[in-house]
Amino acid sequence: MQKKYISNEDITARMFDNNFFEALSRVHPSVPVIMYLPLIVYLLHYSYGNPNVKYSSIILLFIFGTFIWTFTEYSLHRFIFHYVPANSIGQRLHYIFHGVHHAYPRDSRRLVMPPSVSIPLALLFYWMFYHLLGPRFVYPFFSGFLTGYLFYDVTHYAIHHFSIKNGLFLFIKKHHMRHHYMDATKGFGVSQPMWDIIYKTNFETENSARVQKLRPGDHV
Repeated sequence: MQKKYISNEDITARMFDNNFFEALSRVHPSVPVIMYLPLIVYLLHYSYGNPNVKYSSIILLFIFGTFIWTFTEYSLHRFIFHYVPANSIGQRLHYIFHGVHHAYPRDSRRLVMPPSVSIPLALLFYWMFYHLLGPRFVYPFFSGFLTGYLFYDVTHYAIHHFSIKNGLFLFIKKHHMRHHYMDATKGFGVSQPMWDIIYKTNFETENSARVQKLRPGDHV
């Protein structure tokens, strides 16, 4: 990705001439919580009331679903969001899906996934997991998967807009800031750096002092 940062103000650049498509590309950061938290609670409640699923299985499947989300988050960010085709149409699509975030990283209306993207993806993943796990186990697993996604979206917004003091979340924030302001070919884990460490796309420790000096708006 080209190291060009246009703005670090909380402004939303227009992407579409069509007002309908433009509206679909924007979302208030509270929308994922409003949409998916009740669904997560319902899936867990349904699983809890299912006599064919043990309580221990619900817990394990929930944890496993959250774990699988972390790998999904890393893979989508690295291989889909940062894939830049050579042709102009592909480059335009890349900008719409992710490039705009690197150009306007503090745009609060494009920090979390809009429903126009998250709902089709959720349905696709649910269909895939349903056929892999079956109707008995898909609900607790998918509730964990959605919890991982929700944590990712909330964390991503907090990274760009909150003053973070907690040591763990400050570490996660610095990891993501390196991705934006130091090297966009590394640091693809947003809610955690685990898969970056495993696949060696993490940042070198000697760069820690440098990232401390970076401010929003700096070019590197």
